[in-house]
Amino acid sequence: MGNRPHDTSPEAWAIVEAGIQAMTPRQRLERAAALTVMAHTLALSEIRRRYPNESEREHKLRLAARMIDAPTMKAVFDWPPDVGRDD
Repeated sequence: MGNRPHDTSPEAWAIVEAGIQAMTPRQRLERAAALTVMAHTLALSEIRRRYPNESEREHKLRLAARMIDAPTMKAVFDWPPDVGRDD
């Protein structure tokens, strides 16, 4: 299926692959969506911790900026603003 991670034994990787292959396409998509939501939730938690005085909109823009290039963020959202930023 995929390349085995270096920290995973061949036996353990075979179990992972068998589990993935046993899933329906819908189950795979649901699992991928759930993992994405979890990753975004963790990232937003860290962003909120680092920037407690910013608005929820700014927090979400910071999250989006992790996935969207800077010129697009600036053109579409006018973010980040040119003044008042420490990063």
